[in-house]
Order: sequence, then C-alpha cells, then structure tokens
Amino acid sequence: MKLAILGGGGFRVPFVYQALLQDPGSPRIEEVWLHDSEPGRLDVMADILATLAGGAEAAPRVHTSTVLDKALEGADFVFSAIRVGGLAGRVCDERVALDLNVLGQETTGPGGIAYGLRTIPVMLDIAHRVRELAPDAYVINFTNPAGMITEAMQGVLGDRVLGICDTPSGLGARVAAALGLDPARVQLDYVGLNHLGWMRRILHDGVDVLPALLADDDVLGTLEEGVVFGGDWLRDLGVIPNEYLYYYYFNRDAVRATLDAGQTRGEFLLQQQEAFYERIAKASGGAAMELWRETVTSRSASYMAEMKGARTGEALDVQSGIDPAEEGYARVALSVMAAISRNEPATMILNVRNGPTVGALPADAVVEVPVTVDANGVHPLVLDQPDLHQTGMMQQVKAVERLTIEAARTGSRTAAVQAFALHPLVDSVPVARRLLDGYIDRIPGVAAVFEPGAPSKKGRA
Repeated sequence: MKLAILGGGGFRVPFVYQALLQDPGSPRIEEVWLHDSEPGRLDVMADILATLAGGAEAAPRVHTSTVLDKALEGADFVFSAIRVGGLAGRVCDERVALDLNVLGQETTGPGGIAYGLRTIPVMLDIAHRVRELAPDAYVINFTNPAGMITEAMQGVLGDRVLGICDTPSGLGARVAAALGLDPARVQLDYVGLNHLGWMRRILHDGVDVLPALLADDDVLGTLEEGVVFGGDWLRDLGVIPNEYLYYYYFNRDAVRATLDAGQTRGEFLLQQQEAFYERIAKASGGAAMELWRETVTSRSASYMAEMKGARTGEALDVQSGIDPAEEGYARVALSVMAAISRNEPATMILNVRNGPTVGALPADAVVEVPVTVDANGVHPLVLDQPDLHQTGMMQQVKAVERLTIEAARTGSRTAAVQAFALHPLVDSVPVARRLLDGYIDRIPGVAAVFEPGAPSKKGRA
C-alpha cells in the first residue's frame, strides 16, 4: 500500500514513520511519499527516516517529491499536515488580533479564521486532485483548523475524509497514566468540535473514574488541564474541557498573558525552526536524529507555557503529553489505517460527519466524537446529548466555521466579516471589519481569497 504525506518536511513525520516501522500487520504500508513545497526540508526528513529505518528490509520505501500529483497518484491513504503561509503566516495570525487586543492564537478565535481562509482553497484543490488521482484513498487530515478543513474537504470527497487531533485521545492516555490504569480498558465519553470539546466521563471497566479524579488535587496538579484550568473550575464544570477552551473560559487572562509574554508562540516556533534547519544542515545520520528529538521535545514541553504562568517557550514539568510515537496522532493514524485496510476495528475520537450524533447541529457538520472504524468506514457512537452550555458554544462556533468555509470558497467579504463578528472571542462588528482588513493587508494567502478570479471562486464543489 502507498501512503502520501502532504507536508512531508514537517516535524511530526518521523513519528508517523516510526509507527509504520513498528506495524506487524499485513497488508501494510510499503511506500511512503513525502510531498512538500521546500525540497531542503524533504531532504532533512528523508535523512532522519533513513536513520530510523536502520537498513531494515521491511522498512517502507521513502520517496520525496515537490510535485503533488506524483505523490498522490495511486495512494491508498493520504495524510495532510500542511501549513499554508508557513510559521510567518501564523505570526501574522497572532499579531493582527493582538494589535486589536483580541486573542491571537493559531486555531482559536480570529487567528483560526484567518488560517482557515487561506488554507481552505488550497485543501479544496488537493481534494480535487485526490478525487482524480487516488479516488479510493482515505484522507486523514491533520491540517489545522482540523474540523473546518475536514468539513470543507468532505464537500468534495465525502466521508472518505476524516480529521485527527491528538488532544482528546492524549488526555485520556494521560489520565490513565496518572491514575495507574490500563489505557486499553479505558473508554472516553467526549463530545465537541475540534479544539472545543468536553470529556464528560472516563470509564474504566465500566466505572466512571472522573469524579475521583476531580476530587484529587494532587493528581490534577500533574495534568496539563489541572494546571491550565485549576481544580476548582474543573469541579465546577464537572467535566474536563479540551485545553483550548481555556481561551474561552479565561479569555481576558489569555490575551493579557500573551501580550505580557512579548513573544507569541508562533514567533518562538519560527525562531526555533530557523535555528533547527541551520544546525541540521551541518549534521547527518545519528546527529540529525538527535537534533530532531531535542527540538520536538522542546516544542512539546513548552506548549501553552504562557497560560501556565511561564515564559513563551519555557519547558514545564507537567504531563503535557506522552511519547507521540505511541500515544499521539501517529498512533491514532495507524489505528485508522489498520481498521480500514485490515478490518481491525478500533474505537477512537475523530472529526467526522455528524449525521444524527449531535441533534442540535446539521447532519453534514463535522464534529469531534468517539467513533468505531472498520473496513466499512467510520461509525460515530451513540452518545448522550451535550448540555445547554456545550450546545450553545458548539452551535456558535460551528456557525463561524461554516461562514469561514463559505467566504474561502466564494470570496464573500460579507461571510468573512460575519465569521469574525459572530465569533464569541471577537463579539464586535467594528473590530471584525478591522481584523479582516488587517489580515488582507498582511497575509497574501488571505488577500488572494478576495481577489477577482481567485481559484476559490471558480465553481469548486
């Protein structure tokens, strides 16, 4: 089988390849095609993957290409993890909002809308190329904003597109580790949208262990969510929110912390990335591998540092995650492929078409819920409906996502202004107009959406 990885020069690619190396099943991925717009990054990743393989005969063969069609042709699975506009675009996403004293964050709030506006046209083009060159392929989308991108691509490819975010599954794994439980015996009751959801029950052998967890300050203090939200707020809610809900529940604090930090997360990562590629150009083999491990460890350990009272980029001693090769998105992705290609049913939390799952949302909306995956596709589990608070937040943010998709597809400034104005973290029409103007002025990919004759307005489905 052939796997195409779009964004093949990205930092997470080695985790995916390492998971493939450890896959004992059959059939398995035999060819991996890395696609990226920057050949230098492809060379770096190919070197790291060769080191990981260590000359093993069964290792999937790795090919690199800057030609999209070559990577996609005949693929059985397509992983998408691209960043349109690069980290420089992310910095603009953050700074345009912060200049107006509004949250500047990669996927949440106005930054996520701007990211979606410039990314959706590119991903729709990719969806059409997949339909032409690999019509039987499943697209496993990691490209952010993951829920919004998955929903846009489903307009072309239907249910053969699903989205993965490792935050919900990572939370479940970290809770199991903190409580000393076997993660294979843990079942998660989760409902929401991408980066906006709630863990409502954590069942171990059918017993909900969430109440005991919420009552234990010592255990909560070892979890990222306990540090970010505080035990009192988690107990008030009676659930564990996705960590990105910090930006909603503590919005003023988040904006103030980001402004006080002086450096945004995007600026830190851009600086780190430039240093990485400068250093790795002089390394190879084991040295390159060690440099990569050092860099990804630093990225993970410093995640949301400003929201935990630390400096941007500062490493923190909390359970922000466990080995991404085993418990992160690579593990989830491999489980999806095994379930579909080998009919090894698996239950996980994915971004999928809603259908009747959440009654308050449209059937064709993408939601983030527990599903079972097998050779017949993806099947959302029946779940208790979200409460009034959760439903209201989901409906408002889903409305924003759909307006963003409409704006990106049609070039409608009206839809774009509505998306910004209706987002609960903006809630101001004048500010919404200034945000849109600011992003158009500073980010070419956003400006292109609203130009006459832009690709997004040429009748794409």
